[in-house]
Amino acid sequence: MSRLKDLYGKDVKPKMLEKFAYKNVNMVPRLEKVVVNMMTKEAVTNSKVVDKILEDLTLITGQKAVVSRAKKSIAGFKLREGQALGGHVTLRGERMYEFLDRLISISLPRVRDFRGVSPKGFDGRGNYTLGLREQIMFPEIDYDKIDKVRGLGVSIVTTAKNNDEGRELLSLFGMPFKK
Repeated sequence: MSRLKDLYGKDVKPKMLEKFAYKNVNMVPRLEKVVVNMMTKEAVTNSKVVDKILEDLTLITGQKAVVSRAKKSIAGFKLREGQALGGHVTLRGERMYEFLDRLISISLPRVRDFRGVSPKGFDGRGNYTLGLREQIMFPEIDYDKIDKVRGLGVSIVTTAKNNDEGRELLSLFGMPFKK
């Protein structure tokens, strides 16, 4: 069992029960899924870029990435419907906890001049989205093998009802929010 899943059962649940005074143990918010995605406008002109993105995402998450395609054609962007633009991975269960543990304890502290993540990334329903500027902060990525530094987005979906519950849940997991 992963460290964060164990932490959730032993520390996070009791603290959340005490702070928010839930009537039932099952009302305590939990992590549902983590979605990691990477897109680039270069994919419009060079389709080989998508292969590199999928490879990077697969290395970072430990799960095979899926191609993300354009939903509509936009002539101004030279974009056609169904054209590959990037990739995404949806993590659940053990892999989700393992990825989040590596993100919080290893990858985020490796960011240069890191002072914490913004607490403003919540959507009003307890879900948190985090944008990262470069994929080289993950130890799985070999710096010599990347063709270009690209950013990626990490969305953490919880069962929390509001931002306060979501923020408390993630901070108890060890997410380093700015003060």
